Amino acid sequence: MENIQSKTEEKNLVKCLIIGSGPAGYTAAIYAARANLNPVLYQGMQPGGQLTTTTEIENFPGYPEGVSGFDFMEDLKKQALRFNVDIRHGVVTAYELSGKNHKLTIDDRQEIETQTLIICTGATAKYLGLPDEIKYSGKGVSACAVCDGFFYRKKTVAVVGGGDSACEESLYLAGLASKVYLIVRKNYLRASQIMQERVLNHPKIEILFNTNTVGLFGEDVLEGANLVRFMGEPGEEKFDIAIDGFFLAIGHKPNSDVFKHVLATDENGYIQTQWGTARTSVSGVFAAGDVADANYQQAIVAAGTGCIAALEAERYLNFN
Repeated sequence: MENIQSKTEEKNLVKCLIIGSGPAGYTAAIYAARANLNPVLYQGMQPGGQLTTTTEIENFPGYPEGVSGFDFMEDLKKQALRFNVDIRHGVVTAYELSGKNHKLTIDDRQEIETQTLIICTGATAKYLGLPDEIKYSGKGVSACAVCDGFFYRKKTVAVVGGGDSACEESLYLAGLASKVYLIVRKNYLRASQIMQERVLNHPKIEILFNTNTVGLFGEDVLEGANLVRFMGEPGEEKFDIAIDGFFLAIGHKPNSDVFKHVLATDENGYIQTQWGTARTSVSGVFAAGDVADANYQQAIVAAGTGCIAALEAERYLNFN
């Protein structure tokens, strides 16, 4: 049974408040609970985070046979509940991060104060906006080559994007797949010169410049993509490619909008933390997981930073 209290029973002042229920949030909660911080965790808009939509996870230590994303997050949740973490439904809609205690409003109705705040709201992968992306999610469409590339060994895949991330994912997949199409909307790559050279010279990678993806097709699983070269221009050409996997590499959007006017963020909205810590620009406020990680976007990294954030919160409370 979830340890979710009714509104009338909810405490208005807590030692540690955690926002988000992905690997970072639950790990932070487990460590904070074991340190007797009695943490309260709000699950956010997507309980369990993005991993609940991942078909299978094979690269998280401790699961030798792999595990579904949903089951993995349920295991983390059960472990948090074992230590009596107070898990609640709700989303932060307003806040005041100042003074000794930080004040937050949940769902425009419930106010709560906390001595420490850990933000683990994650990041959302950017998609093209095609209905087919939803249709084939988990059936050939992915936004993480490192997570799902293993399933496409000796198969044909496509990567969408033209920056360093797209080139990195193409090279990673080329080490597994038999062929990789790199679909680039412009007539050039935006990646660094060395990444461009590696992709251009790789025998398994074929770059399709000036090309847009307009659809995906397949019976039960993804079988191909509908493409248009020189879309809207003279010489427009429509054609299809047969693929088993379609990888989005056009970036992520950190879920930091509600906090970015108070906390320091980088140019893309990722919450900035002090090097080697989870400390943000506001005292007593910490950030962990993908919302503060523009580079790796991996569950194990998120869990590690969740641990760091909880340890930092404990130290903060001990010395303030």
